[in-house]
Amino acid sequence: MSIYALEGKQLLAIKPTSFVIESIFERDDLQEAFKNNIDIIAPDCMVIAEEFSDWQGSKKRIDLLAIDKQANLVVIELKRTETGDHMELQALRYASMISTMTFDDAIEVLQKYKQRNGYLSYSLDDAQSEIKDFVEDGIVETGFAEDVKTVLVSQDFSAELTTSVIWLNERNLDITCMKIQPYNDNGKILIDIQQIIPLPEAEDYQIKVKRKLEEKRDIRKDSSRDYSKYRFNDMELGKGRLALEIIKYYFNKHRNRSIDALVNDFGSIAHSQPIVESLKVAQDHARAKGRVRYFLNDNDILRMDDGSLYVVSSQWGKANIEEFIEFATDALGYEIEKLLTPNSPEKRKVSIEDYKII
Repeated sequence: MSIYALEGKQLLAIKPTSFVIESIFERDDLQEAFKNNIDIIAPDCMVIAEEFSDWQGSKKRIDLLAIDKQANLVVIELKRTETGDHMELQALRYASMISTMTFDDAIEVLQKYKQRNGYLSYSLDDAQSEIKDFVEDGIVETGFAEDVKTVLVSQDFSAELTTSVIWLNERNLDITCMKIQPYNDNGKILIDIQQIIPLPEAEDYQIKVKRKLEEKRDIRKDSSRDYSKYRFNDMELGKGRLALEIIKYYFNKHRNRSIDALVNDFGSIAHSQPIVESLKVAQDHARAKGRVRYFLNDNDILRMDDGSLYVVSSQWGKANIEEFIEFATDALGYEIEKLLTPNSPEKRKVSIEDYKII
């Protein structure tokens, strides 16, 4: 888009330029200008930090950090280049890094920002009051920083970047792209600022489309999940708990047998890990991997007569639980009632024959 000066009855094109050519710098010029006029690129926002880097293990800095009226955090990244390359990845990294910021953290951040900008007597109480006065009433107490928004500001954006941003926005992120194009009007620098993603005139429509896509994804995810419940020994159980209770019941009925023999009885069932494991091995694995893959609660532990302790796998899916149920009904003679999922129209009792392999 061109900008013209109307002189007399003539439209005279104003020459586009670049920030590099005009020796306009990101931090010293653009950042300073936008932090003092933040509403131009981030309406209804308040800057609480610049060059923010209060995290461990990283030297990365957020150009401007703000909050909006709903007390959401807003990451603002500036580039004077003509493509804005990698801005979306950089902003996503920053957004994830500040997502755990609390209200108390924000108060300290704002105090430091104000003091660095000349307000030496600005206190924590001043910061707390300013934030509370800025955001909507009561929202700090009910949910500070429930979301993180992103504003990318650049002279232009590559096709790869805009495609990425549109895709991310469709998946419930909130990223805005602001294009800032400088012009040189006989030595006077003019800047055309336009929001290109989402398009302002289509923003309401795009929000509705995004919500509709979210609803469809949620429905699709829910329909693919197996919410089956089972009744065994008068207990209503999910897949993992069903396996646990059957094994506990079987072990208690055969306490005179060795652990190796008991475990071997379930050896025909396909599983990605040992169905029964020693408590120590399971605990060590959980600590090492950061994932608990066995039932480790005290009342779930299998206690053998010799004092040894064992636990049952919590990793059960639709395929191996049906194989397990077939084994329990056919080989062990246990009665298991399958209940339809909560959103199903009815419940029905499933006989042993329902678990037969045909």
